Amino acid sequence: MGLYFHTYMLIFLCLYIHCSTVNSRSLDHISLAPSLAPEPAPSPEIQLSPRVFDVRTFGSVGDGVTDDTQGFKMAWDSACQSDKPSILLVPKLYSFLIQSTIFTGSCGNSVVFQIEGTIMAPDGPSVWPKGMSKRQWLVFYRVNGMSLQGGGVIDGKGEKWWDLPCKPHKGPNGTTLPGPCDSPVTVRFFMSTNVSVKGIKVKNSPQFNFRFDGCNGVHIDSLNIKAPSLSPNTDGIHIENTNDVTIYNSLISNGSYNVDIKNITCGPSHGIR
Repeated sequence: MGLYFHTYMLIFLCLYIHCSTVNSRSLDHISLAPSLAPEPAPSPEIQLSPRVFDVRTFGSVGDGVTDDTQGFKMAWDSACQSDKPSILLVPKLYSFLIQSTIFTGSCGNSVVFQIEGTIMAPDGPSVWPKGMSKRQWLVFYRVNGMSLQGGGVIDGKGEKWWDLPCKPHKGPNGTTLPGPCDSPVTVRFFMSTNVSVKGIKVKNSPQFNFRFDGCNGVHIDSLNIKAPSLSPNTDGIHIENTNDVTIYNSLISNGSYNVDIKNITCGPSHGIR
């Protein structure tokens, strides 16, 4: 019986070792449970690159002598009618002579009027085109979401306007003398909404530098206005019938009111601070 018992035990051990090896190999080929699928990456927001409309592309020369008004009008119309956000570019190192012009909205997109060069007015009332109003120069009418910005200059060429006989400093003891007196506002926003003016330099305005009339949502930042201390009626910013106006970080040095506010209703919160 001892021999049989030892033989039985030997066979049992061999079978046990063989089965363990088979089971171990089988487990080696079993994959681990799959991990959870990763979260899908958020889809990026689609941002349309703005189209740039350089006024030179539309025939403006920028030599300070040629009348570049038509090129500006064509560039504005193209930018305003574009189906993408648009930039009307006034390039640096160029000076553009512009007659009295109305840039009309509303546009189908947001338009940035980017001034990096210089825009010049006609040099005084004697060369102002006949039949054009002498009360305004650059007018933005019914625009929405527009920005007037850049590091360039708007030159109103106001010296000869200041010397009109009707101006207060020309008569004795600050009185006026008879004669024509209309003088253009340099930049006027009329019946417009959500407009911003940033970084622009304006010099030698014939009369008001900026006028906002019938507007809603006006933001002004880093504006630089300069005119001689004796330049008459060169108000820096004239605000009339306009709501929601903010003015920040600006330098206004001129010959009349720095900021002139008319027909304003305030309350119940802070009106003017």
